[in-house]
Amino acid sequence: MGQDKLTVGLVYGGKSGEHEVSLQTALAVAQAFNYDKYEVLPFYITKRGEWRVGSKLSGPFAALEELKLENGARDTSAAINLLFEKLSTGTRAIDVVFPLLHGTYGEDGTIQGLFEMADLPYVGAGVLASAAGMDKVIMKKLFAEAGLSQCEYCYFTASEWSRGSHAIVQQIEEKLDYPCFVKPANLGSSVGISKAKSRDELLASINTALRYDTKVIVEEFVNAREIEVGVLGNDEPMASVPGEIVSSSEYYDYQAKYLDGKSQMLIPAELDTELAEEIRDLAIRAFKAISGSGLCRADFFVKKSDRTIWINEVNTMPGFTPYSMYPLLWRETGVSYESLLDRLIQLALERYETRQSLDFESGVQ
Repeated sequence: MGQDKLTVGLVYGGKSGEHEVSLQTALAVAQAFNYDKYEVLPFYITKRGEWRVGSKLSGPFAALEELKLENGARDTSAAINLLFEKLSTGTRAIDVVFPLLHGTYGEDGTIQGLFEMADLPYVGAGVLASAAGMDKVIMKKLFAEAGLSQCEYCYFTASEWSRGSHAIVQQIEEKLDYPCFVKPANLGSSVGISKAKSRDELLASINTALRYDTKVIVEEFVNAREIEVGVLGNDEPMASVPGEIVSSSEYYDYQAKYLDGKSQMLIPAELDTELAEEIRDLAIRAFKAISGSGLCRADFFVKKSDRTIWINEVNTMPGFTPYSMYPLLWRETGVSYESLLDRLIQLALERYETRQSLDFESGVQ
């Protein structure tokens, strides 16, 4: 049996504000793997961006601290050598990579590019979808092009703000009015997001957002239910049952998301069949609009006034602990956590095989 096991490179941690969330996810995934089928090779990326690689796991980590690989781990150069082993020796140290990284350097296309260069199959979205799913402005442009309804928004860069903040404020007030939401264009997990109810609050919120990114997006406030759908697949993706976020705080912020536990997830969401089907269909359209692969969570607003459905965003590496929305949506749809891991690895290998058959040369010798 030993030879038939797939070696999964589990990559977690990272130079992002979501480092701790990533560790929690990696612990849960390592505990859920079937070790008769898989060998797991842990790669930990520190907050400074250094890599550590451990030994192959014959069973799951027992505690969170073990994931930091402080005893006997090999360093960045050893980790990179393992990733690139196929290119240098022709044999693979890793059959498939499972990146459990959220936010910057993790789901923004950068590490996906590294795996592409190393000629490794990897779970989840490719370079383009990851980058597009991370930049809220680019994402919205792709949704618009795909004909998906969404809220009104304005965006600008730090240099545009420093050159003409007054004109930008006027545009925001005319187009969006108050209250509005101010967000860094490229951060996950609701970090740096503020709700502005007045011009003073708007200015303060923009200054906060500019601490985290050089591009800021401001969106109109929508009085709506927040509905989320899991998408799973490559060319023929499937959508899960929809779930609903019932938030404790004024909006679903980092505090409510991870710390106070007061936001409730209702799965399945209480929606009539027709509305639920429409949202599932739109989730697949959103996934295709960004050229998704493997998985994503699509988040929607259903307006309370007229029940119109607006796409809010997609997340190409959604929270993935057993208690996160994405796995819970699939559990309710009939796919267990362990089956979900199997399916994602299978999808990674299928996508890799499909791309292997493409011709990357012009044919002119």
